[in-house]
Amino acid sequence: MKTIIRNFISVLRRFKMATILNILGLSVAFAAFMVIMMQVDYDKNFDTFHKNADNIYRVEFQWDKESTQAVLSRPMANVFMNFSPHIVAGAVTSPFYNETFYSVDKGVEKSTYMEPTMIVDPSFTDVFDFDILDGSVDALKEPGKVLVPESLARKIFGEESAVGKQITAKESKGLLVGFFTTPEGNYTIGGIYKDLPLNSIIRNAIFLKMDEKADLHNWGNSSYNFYVRLDHPESAKDLVSDFLVYYKKNELGKNMSWYSGEPNFRLTRLPDVHYATDVTFDMTPKSSRQTVLVLIAISLVILIIAGINFTNFSTALTPMRVKSINTQKVLGSSDGVLRFSLLMEAVCISTVAYLLALWMVHMAGNSTIAKLVDADMSLFAHPLLLSATALIALLTGLLAGLYPSYYMTSFSPALVLKGSFGLSPAGRRLRNVLICIQFIVSFTLIIGSMFMSLQNRFMQNSSLGYDKDQIIVTNLTAPVLKSSDAFRSSLKTFSGIEDVTYGEFMLSSQDQYMEWGRELKGENIQFQCMPIDPSFLKVMNIPVTEGRDFREEDALTAEGAYIFNERARNLYDISLGDKIDGANIVGFIPDIKFASFRTEVTPMAFYVRGKGYGGGADYAYIKVKGDSNLQAAMAHVKSVLNEIHPDYPFNVKFFDQVLNTLYEKEENLSSLITLFSLIAVFISMVGVFGLVVFDSQYRKKKIGIRKIMGSTTSEILIMFNKTYIYILCICFALAAPVAYYAIHKWLENFALKTPVYWWVFMLAFLLVFCLTILTVTFQNWRVANENPVYSIKDN
Repeated sequence: MKTIIRNFISVLRRFKMATILNILGLSVAFAAFMVIMMQVDYDKNFDTFHKNADNIYRVEFQWDKESTQAVLSRPMANVFMNFSPHIVAGAVTSPFYNETFYSVDKGVEKSTYMEPTMIVDPSFTDVFDFDILDGSVDALKEPGKVLVPESLARKIFGEESAVGKQITAKESKGLLVGFFTTPEGNYTIGGIYKDLPLNSIIRNAIFLKMDEKADLHNWGNSSYNFYVRLDHPESAKDLVSDFLVYYKKNELGKNMSWYSGEPNFRLTRLPDVHYATDVTFDMTPKSSRQTVLVLIAISLVILIIAGINFTNFSTALTPMRVKSINTQKVLGSSDGVLRFSLLMEAVCISTVAYLLALWMVHMAGNSTIAKLVDADMSLFAHPLLLSATALIALLTGLLAGLYPSYYMTSFSPALVLKGSFGLSPAGRRLRNVLICIQFIVSFTLIIGSMFMSLQNRFMQNSSLGYDKDQIIVTNLTAPVLKSSDAFRSSLKTFSGIEDVTYGEFMLSSQDQYMEWGRELKGENIQFQCMPIDPSFLKVMNIPVTEGRDFREEDALTAEGAYIFNERARNLYDISLGDKIDGANIVGFIPDIKFASFRTEVTPMAFYVRGKGYGGGADYAYIKVKGDSNLQAAMAHVKSVLNEIHPDYPFNVKFFDQVLNTLYEKEENLSSLITLFSLIAVFISMVGVFGLVVFDSQYRKKKIGIRKIMGSTTSEILIMFNKTYIYILCICFALAAPVAYYAIHKWLENFALKTPVYWWVFMLAFLLVFCLTILTVTFQNWRVANENPVYSIKDN
């Protein structure tokens, strides 16, 4: 062991640059592998912590067996829940979490908290597993009681027991205004559950009982998620077909007279809900199996090219070490001992790289890199991954050191000491093939990351059909809405604020919005509806192409008024003056991009509420003059809100931030792929460096002779670079089609997408080309300028 350590230190001293680069390349590869696998583990184990995860299914409704939606009506869910003995339990829930403003009276003072809240069936805890730490798992079955996570109980009450304590809901707004908002009043904490893992569609939130009578007989309101727990996964096979027979036998279609199509249902296993991207009105967090597979492939490729580089580096040191090794053979050391010593050197380097990788991951977990992944990046949260990576590091050292250890000891001592040894043409071809693999991976990842960045920029900067600059948005509360005129007047005291308008939704903040089914000219039409203030189109600069804009008097009518987009107009043959439930259609607008770029433009309408319409605005849109100070305007908006509702934590932001949030997952994935691309390029350059080290040492005598014959330094450098330029061109020709196919498939996730520009491919080629030429030139500059007498003498 002492000999191995001594040899390792000797190698580090003699070949400092090569060894340091080798260790860095390996450590970055191990660190990248661990980070990627943390994210993969996060996605692959979504909701698997439930004991009955394989028995829990979300029931989804399909229109005409085509479009699948995650919501259905409550009476439909109740009928489904009770028709089969294989359904052990079932529960309907609101499709989203609403942010609720709570206050807690602690005697001396009141503390306030903004917490996610979900309204659920009391049977919710019969379907999903909750580890109750205090109180009762059946707390939701008692009036006025709620379940809260351990983290919230500790945040509010510290080490004191929270069961039996009261919290007061003071203000709540759901994603759909008027639906699933938390009723204001006092609630008693009936149970404390252990915090759920982050990789779950169920958040750590306050759960409260759903009104037993809400929409109990409303077959037309498809606004509920519905989950069932079966007695066995096999029971899911015929459950839908059995229910459709039951549906027709009991003539349930008569309750859905407004729907003329053939209904169908789909069961999605709970761990698969995370991957169900073909479902509308689905608010659960999403990922893609395609993305998971891509990340796994990237992690393995990075490990492979790092291992290739390790082997190349070890072999590249042959000309500089072979005399020393064979001198030991002459002095009596056996091939076995020498090979074992060389093999252990490789294991030592790999071990050092693994330890350095642990430090890198730890540092990354405390940096901005942690924001790019959803998983917990703390090392102690992944003991199996750390053990697996340690084993991979050991195997990498053994496999990468095996060939060099045999190669370095394979020469005859007599030939070596005379200086007659070299790498065979077959061996040189193998090393070139290995470096080609690295270049192909680098080209593919760089091109992919560039197009991801272009798509994100396209989504955030493309015209949406309305003003998105100079707009401040904020959520609203009941006190602000009650004094909306005073709020507007106070805002306009700041000279830079031009106007204020209101809406129930935030434009371009999600994939789908509230969908209405209404009768027009005797036929049912489906469209997404966005209730707004009469001044909305004017403030947001949305042009009316035909008809008129909304007027204040539209809000004074009983039914209100509609303005549809061109998509709805053409699809349903809508005309000016047509009526929907008595409300006039007064105009048409262009197909603005009101939802995300992931979806196509669908039929939609802006609607000014009539007197008979319930609900109220949830957001204010504040337009700032072009020459005004946006930060000062933002500060003024916050101060006005604070005056009206002092304790409420308003979310005031520029409209650009809405788009940033909407595409945050795509942006993070793009940044992650870019990071791995840079890692792959770095490792590839390390591989090039290894090859150049070998070539420069092996061809040292030839260089000396060329210098004596009159070759200049530039001619020698060109000689070295020509080989790598040839390799680069071949690798780019192979990588470009692969990258094009991969990007084409990824862009299919978006309805509107960036063009596939040819210059991106050329830019990627030039980037790798320049880095390679610089690396080759840097390493060979000294050899090319060395006195040829010494070059010939040393060989």
